[in-house]
Amino acid sequence: MKKIFFLFCIFIFQFAHAVDPQLNVNFKPTKEKIATESKDKIEVVEMFWYGCGHCYSFEPELKKWQASLPKDVVFKKVPAVPRRDWIPMARAFYAMESLEVLDDLHSKMFEAIHKDKTLSPVDEAGAIKWIATNAKLDTDKVKAAFKSFSMEAKLKKANQMFRSAGATGVPTLIINGSYITSSTMAGGPKNAIDVTNGILESIRSQK
Repeated sequence: MKKIFFLFCIFIFQFAHAVDPQLNVNFKPTKEKIATESKDKIEVVEMFWYGCGHCYSFEPELKKWQASLPKDVVFKKVPAVPRRDWIPMARAFYAMESLEVLDDLHSKMFEAIHKDKTLSPVDEAGAIKWIATNAKLDTDKVKAAFKSFSMEAKLKKANQMFRSAGATGVPTLIINGSYITSSTMAGGPKNAIDVTNGILESIRSQK
């Protein structure tokens, strides 16, 4: 019954927005239900990789959306680690987060890789040096953050989220642990945001 109601809401959504989302084309259910951490809010997670050009192109649209984020929605970023060569950038993300420099360096790291071409996304030593230099931190402190006790657990959790979502690439948006969409599935970054907003509206209606 809930599935029928959700699809009815999506049908209404089609007439209110330029995007005409199709189930299993522009969005689909997650492979497995993913537990959310924000029980009182609707959770949207972006799975990404700093080395991904599509993720870099998606950033401006995401920033605009975040600037007017509804009060009942919480947005999080999680680095995808479906391959071993993506691990250095996942470590970089979690290290910057633990060092409390993520807000300042997140966009700059994308630019260093894709615009300036001064950082390789598979070079862990280079990432450590880059963070230390740009955050004005001691290199040993950054190295310690990369190898912290909690790092392996975070990487394992991120890997499990990617697989449970049924994602095949990045950037992927996971909506409330139940649905996924992407710029590829939706037909562009703006369309992915429109599809996400439509799903959010449907979840609100179900509540």
